[in-house]
Amino acid sequence: MIVTPLDSAILDSKEQYVFYHRMIDFSLKELIVAVQQKQILNQQEVLLFKQYSDLLLYSIEAMRVKYMYDDEENMKVDLTDSSFPNYLEFRYLFNDLALREDYLGKLTDIDTLKDEFLDTLMRKKEPIAKRKLFQAASIVYYTSAKKEYIFNRFVQGKIIAAPEGSVAEYLVSWSFYDVSHNRPFICYMYFDYDGKDPLKERNEIYSALKSIADREMSLDTMAYGIDKRLPKVFPKLIKRVDLGPIHNIFAKDENKVTHAILQSIANKEIPLESYAISFKIDELKSASEFKEGSFFSKQTYQRWDAMYRQRYVFAPHRIIQMLYNKTPEIMNKLAMSPIQISELKME
Repeated sequence: MIVTPLDSAILDSKEQYVFYHRMIDFSLKELIVAVQQKQILNQQEVLLFKQYSDLLLYSIEAMRVKYMYDDEENMKVDLTDSSFPNYLEFRYLFNDLALREDYLGKLTDIDTLKDEFLDTLMRKKEPIAKRKLFQAASIVYYTSAKKEYIFNRFVQGKIIAAPEGSVAEYLVSWSFYDVSHNRPFICYMYFDYDGKDPLKERNEIYSALKSIADREMSLDTMAYGIDKRLPKVFPKLIKRVDLGPIHNIFAKDENKVTHAILQSIANKEIPLESYAISFKIDELKSASEFKEGSFFSKQTYQRWDAMYRQRYVFAPHRIIQMLYNKTPEIMNKLAMSPIQISELKME
């Protein structure tokens, strides 16, 4: 049985690495499928959601390879309202891969390492030393991981035509990893443009989004900042997806869903690998427009409706039943009934 200290912020054993990465990888893939099946996002939004999630999964897999046999460093996991890796881990990946050639030059030659492995296993009949396994993992990490696929603190999507029937002509998406919550957020903005082609102004649009909308904040504040910074861009709908927290044995927070799961695991009512995922969508729509400024330099601004929030919970059937028993006040306020996803079975 795997013992996971709930007050620890690091994964300090191979068993914990295997358990943690299997859980995060499995739960995120289940979430992607369920969001698409339940049409919680439209078809274009789901496609973008999957692309950002793939970057996240790629980065977490790179972390698994990086730390698996490292005796000196341990990966940090955020235990409070997250269960995702600490945001610094993504920065470390990005920095590592920027210096890929320097690191590769210091590692043992691949052919030499292969010969040593074969000699140890075939002739000496001994297990491979952990130091050698770390060398092999480092080679895999630095030769296979690519910097451009790492989920950075801010990931910019392209400006594209909005799907037919949308509230505006164009759609731009972006994602960020909020450093205070240690969770990924995915944003969509539908907008009209005062001109022929917003792509001609894309650098300015991307720069504004990165400086204004790169962290969790009031959606009204975000919308106003974008609206003011970009005079030719008329935002009509901003949608922000809060991906998490993932409630499981690695979490330690005051969240009622997390507490119910931890309590049930402690009472041996549900297995150690039990989990649930919280998922929130905040929406802000433009109700009308108004102009402000002097006669010669008036700018059109949006008058926004009140923000609309939808909450969802994804969990295996057994966990849904438990949550209805222990947290009915949360389950009864969801945008739809808790969405069933598969159980994780650890051998």
